[in-house]
Amino acid sequence: MTLLTVTKQINAPLNRVFNTISDIRNFTEAVPDIVHVEFLTEQKHGVGTKFRETREINGRKATTDLEVTELKEDEYIRLVSDAGGTIWDSLFTVKEKKGVTELTLTMEAKPYKMMAKLTTPLMKGIMKKALKKDMISLKNYCEADAPKKAL
Repeated sequence: MTLLTVTKQINAPLNRVFNTISDIRNFTEAVPDIVHVEFLTEQKHGVGTKFRETREINGRKATTDLEVTELKEDEYIRLVSDAGGTIWDSLFTVKEKKGVTELTLTMEAKPYKMMAKLTTPLMKGIMKKALKKDMISLKNYCEADAPKKAL
């Protein structure tokens, strides 16, 4: 099992940050590496939503099917994927702290196939770098149209 956690302070209202991470259409707009999303269910928001995400990573495209398995408005959303012999469990949480929104992403990788058990720990550094890049993109997106604080 591999556990990664990345946290960003975002100067935007909590509900804007939450709406960006919980609405897959907004999330896709916020993260430039996501080049295509196809919904696999009629619903496009909430628990039970399934979608196929295509990302460009180092010039190559990678496609993953994800499902929203938990969502509590303005608190958290959990996305789960089964890919490459590993269960990828991503939990995004939002909290207001001292006038800014704290966004935390905790990703747990649980390999269940032999090859994945060998390679998943080796990918930890690459995954952490990718998660940090996503979090910077989310921060920039949320802050772009956020009301600015008076100085």
